[in-house]
Parts: sequence; structure tokens; C-alpha cells
Amino acid sequence: MRSLGLLLLTVSIAHQASAFSSGHRDIYHDHYGRDLRRRNIVYDGQIADSYDFVVVGGGTAGLAIASRLSEDSNTTVLVLEAGDTGDAVADRINVPVNAYYSGLPGSSYDWQYTTVKQPNAGNRALPWPRGKVLGGSSAMNGMYTVRPSKIEVDAWASLIGDDTNKWSWDALFDNMKDSETFTAPSSDVQQEGQIVFNAASRGTNGPVHATYPGFMVPLVGNWTTTLADIGVAISDDAYGGEGWGAFIATSSINPSNWTRSYSRSAYIDPLPPRPNLAVLPNATVTRLIFDTSNKNNLTATGTVKVNKEVILASGAIGTPHVLLHSGVGPSDVLQAAGVDVALELPGVGQHLQDHISTQVVFKTTADTAGSLHAHNLAVNSGNTPAFLSFINSATAYVNITDLLGPDSAPQFKQQISDALSTSLSSLVPSTSDEVKAGYEAIYNTTLNTFLMSPLGQVEILFALTGGQVDGENTVAIQAALQHPFSQGRIYISSSDPFTPPVIDPQYLSHSADLTILREGLKLARKIGNTAPLSNYLDSEVTPGSSVQSDDDWEQWLVNQIGTEYHPSCSCAMLPLEQGGVVDANLKVYGLANVRIADASVFPIQFSAHLQAPVYGLAEQAARIIRATYNGVGWPSANQANGTATNSTSTGAPSPTGNAQHDTSGAAPRTVGASVVLACVGVLASLLL
Repeated sequence: MRSLGLLLLTVSIAHQASAFSSGHRDIYHDHYGRDLRRRNIVYDGQIADSYDFVVVGGGTAGLAIASRLSEDSNTTVLVLEAGDTGDAVADRINVPVNAYYSGLPGSSYDWQYTTVKQPNAGNRALPWPRGKVLGGSSAMNGMYTVRPSKIEVDAWASLIGDDTNKWSWDALFDNMKDSETFTAPSSDVQQEGQIVFNAASRGTNGPVHATYPGFMVPLVGNWTTTLADIGVAISDDAYGGEGWGAFIATSSINPSNWTRSYSRSAYIDPLPPRPNLAVLPNATVTRLIFDTSNKNNLTATGTVKVNKEVILASGAIGTPHVLLHSGVGPSDVLQAAGVDVALELPGVGQHLQDHISTQVVFKTTADTAGSLHAHNLAVNSGNTPAFLSFINSATAYVNITDLLGPDSAPQFKQQISDALSTSLSSLVPSTSDEVKAGYEAIYNTTLNTFLMSPLGQVEILFALTGGQVDGENTVAIQAALQHPFSQGRIYISSSDPFTPPVIDPQYLSHSADLTILREGLKLARKIGNTAPLSNYLDSEVTPGSSVQSDDDWEQWLVNQIGTEYHPSCSCAMLPLEQGGVVDANLKVYGLANVRIADASVFPIQFSAHLQAPVYGLAEQAARIIRATYNGVGWPSANQANGTATNSTSTGAPSPTGNAQHDTSGAAPRTVGASVVLACVGVLASLLL
């Protein structure tokens, strides 16, 4: 065993001290007095010299993958997570309503990223909260469990040329079901919220719980009826591949105790002790270190020896950040930042997409969750767990015809088609022809496959967890763009890995995004003024009656939009000649033993919240990896319940590199064999 203090340090002691000053020590026991170390979380910094697999990032995907890989008892797995365990803020994580009133954004458990100033969004630098804690953003998100649609997932598979059907709808559907256990609502909650669902589309034995809150605000029961009255279809099965229309969504809540179900509580905490699994918090991975003695087959060497593979699961921001500091990415970016180029891979950090949103706010005299929780959380600690599980869940995914009308929608599509060449020449934040080809492929898929389909181009959310204005309760109806034509990038500006990455989503750089979001907000206002919902709403607070024309809406919204917390696509699964970063097996082009498995690999934005597809991606990633090395592709029922099995190795192949497209006709170049990770711990006693 080796102490974390013996790991190769890539920053000065001053950096380490400053990192510790903003953190704190985590508790070692939960409130039942159980020793948390038995849950495979390393509290003393002691780890082995080598592991078969090292997972970089203990977030939504990372913990799921580590749990599945360590089901094979002959396989050793290490997870490295930059953040704390979260033990010290367990109530802020576990109590669902705290996501809205006492969540982790802005705390030391948040990376506290911001974008560069967005010229098309009021020249504002916008916050991008991301979880810096075991569980990652699944420990601090709004808990929506919403799936993408078959149209989108099959388009993803088509973009990568997936002839093995690893990423078809059928495959992802099975994996999303395998990740969850669905519980139907109580009869009272179902009736109160007018909830419709199809249990056959849901999982029955997965780690992550999906259900409805144990308490329902009566106002929710008016949602689907109101949407139907303005022509938006009501969905009776939003989870079986047709995720559009109006419905009451499930949330990642465990109904046995009404707590948040997230990647740590789902995939790690229930496990018995596994000697082959170590989860190390407070360990920041700064880069991969390569042995460059063989330029045609770079090998990583050093601190923690990796016998088989590194799996990058640090998310849409963290994963490209690690690659770039490892010298893997666009050469112009690396050279400008003072990082030596190990592998030219122009797509790293490119194709970045996000959902943006804002809201129309109304006063209401109804008993809303906002008034109930704002009062009770402040003065009454005796609320029941079921009551405190209420969170927002009423939603609708509205298609372009419902937004623009049947006559205007085709004209709008033609305008976007006509703008392609201009967009390619002026909106792609890269000089790479490959990246431009990828932009065009994504653009055409969004235009020709998504835009005129039943898919939601805008998500409409009913937000009941609001506050008060002028002493009166409020609710909001939010609109969020789902398939942006604007693409941005993530890059680095310094060789110091503790300098935050530069995030530029290029919000609203394509005018089509402005039009779609504008129409979504107009629809949100219309919903608030339509019975039966309007019977419980009073005057509009924002934007107010002064905003009427299209120009009024556009001038207002650019100063109001923010992220819906769904960044993706920054290490896209696309062909190499389209600026792709990973192939259909999630292997990084040109690196023999590095895979990526997180939201960064999605090549297109989904009309959905990203938590459910990320869990599905993680399940599939684990299957691909296990099948590669142990001939075990599909976890059995006893493995899903946490039992490690001793799968016999079939003579696991050493990594030999990725097949890749090479237009020059030269032999494919691969990098890697074993990888060394440079880590920095913030446990001061281990760093002195």
C-alpha cells in the first residue's frame, strides 16, 4: 500500500495549502454510528501501487462504472474524486427539497465555474455549477429523471456509424432500465397530480431509485389539462422512446426514506466491503503522464500504475480539462497555454452544447410549494420526510409546430438550412476542418432529423419552489432550449491545472436559438393565462405587460437566460474526421488505453435532462469494458445487488490502440499502454 502523500505532486505546496483552506475534514461515521470506510471509500489515503482500472471522477457516471467493474472480483478499481465525500453535508444532499433551498451550488462542493462573457446574452459571464463531491452533479441537481427519445438516440448511433448497435435506442433503453428501480406513486399523489405512467417502460431492479414525491401540491394537477387545452399532447408513456408532450416526471428519490437517490447512495453505499474497489476523495487528477520514448506508441508511466485502462468520467468540463493538460487536444490551444503537444486531437473541448432557459413568473394565491417550504423550513423542523420530498416535476416537451404553427415551421427550417454556410464560416470556434465537418454533421442532424419531428424543441417546466414578491407567493413557468444550433468550446489558457478552464458555450450565436426560446417563453405566458391553471394564478411579475412584441421578448430574454445545467458534447463520439474524440467503444482516438464515459461524449443534445442517459451510458460502458477483458458483458441479478463475482479472465488483451480514420493513408497512430495519473490530495496531514 502507498500513502496519498507519496503520489507524484504536480503543484507546489502553496497550491495544496490553498486548496485545503477552502475545504474541511469529513466525518468518519454516519448518524447511525456505522464506520463509513466499509463502503469502499478510502478515508486514510492508503491506496495500492497499481489498479487494473483507474476512474477519473467520482460523479454520476464514474461511481456507476466503478461499481459495475468491481463486480468482477479479479478486477481492481480505483476512483479518484477531487471533492470531499459529502458526509459533512449529508442533509443538504439527501433531503430533496434542499436542492432548491439549501443546495450545494456556490459552496466548496461546487466547482463554481463561470463562462466567459457572452456577447449575445447581455455580455454576462454566467455561472456553471458542477458537483465537486462524491456523486458529482447527481448530488446537487434537481433530480429530474427524464429520458431522451428514440429519434435522438438512433441519430447518435447514426452519427458514429455504429453498426454494432451499442448506442442504438434499444441498447440505451435497456441500460437506462438496468440502472433504475421505479416505484409507482401512492394513489393520493397520483390523483392529486393527475399522473399517468407506463410501468412497463421502467426498470425494476437497478441501483438508482425513480419515483414521484411523497407529497404533491394540488396545483400540479392542473398542468397536463392546461397543456392539452392549448394543443400540447399529453404523454401516457414518456419513458419508452417518445419523450415528448406534457407529463409529470419522475425524480431520483428513494421512496423507502424519501431521500435523494444519486450515484453514491445508489452504486457505492449499499455495497458490502470489496477489497478490489477503492474510492479516494480529495484527489485531484491534473493530467495523464506519457512515456514518449516511442513516438508511435506513447506510454504513460509513474505514480499510480494502471494495468489495463483509465476511464475519464469527469464530465463535460473536467474531462476535456484533464486531456488538454495532458497534451491531448488542439495544438493551437495547447501551444498557447504552454502545454507540450503529446497528441494532436482537434475535437477535444469542441462541439460544446448546453440547454439555456429563463422563466415567466406569476403571483398566485394558491398554497404553493414555495410558500409551504419557505415557511416550514425556516420555523419547523418537524416536517415529514414525505413532505420534504416535494420538488418540481411537471414538464412538457413542445415541438416546433406547437411553437411556430404549421405554416411557419417549414419556412423556419428553410431559413436555418440557408444559413449553414454562413454559420460554418463564422460560428465554429476552431480552424480545424475536422471540427467544422462535425459542426456541419450535428447541424444537419438537428435540422433534418430533429426540428420537424415530434421532439420537443423547448422544455416547459412548472416551477413551484419559488419565493415571494411583494409579500405574495409566486410560481414560474420556465422555457428551456433543447437542441441548440449554437456550439461552443472548452479550452485552457494556462499550463497550471488549477487555473479554471475557459468555458465559452457561444450562447445564442445562431439566431435560430433566439427564435425558438422566444416562442417558448411566449407559450409559457399563454399557459399561465389558460384555464384551469389560470384560475390559480394572478398577475404576471416578470417580464410583465410591457413585453409584448418579438423584439421586446428578445431584448428581455438575452439578459435573463442561464444554464439548465446540462453541458455536453465536449469530447464527442464522432468519426475522427468530424472532430470526434472517442469511437463507438468510448476509446479516445490515438490513446490505446484511455476511454471516456460521461456526458462529454454525447454528440448531440437530447431533449431531456441528462442524468438518466448518463446512467445508461455508464452501464453500457461497464459492459463494453467487462466484455473486452473478462468476457463478461451483462451483469447478473446477484451482481446488480452488490455481490462481486470471480469472473475468469480470458487472457485479457493488452491495449493495442484504437482503429481510426486516417485520410493520409498512414498507419493508425496510438498512444498509451499503461497510464500514470498525477494527483493532488487536500488531506493536509498526508501532504506535509
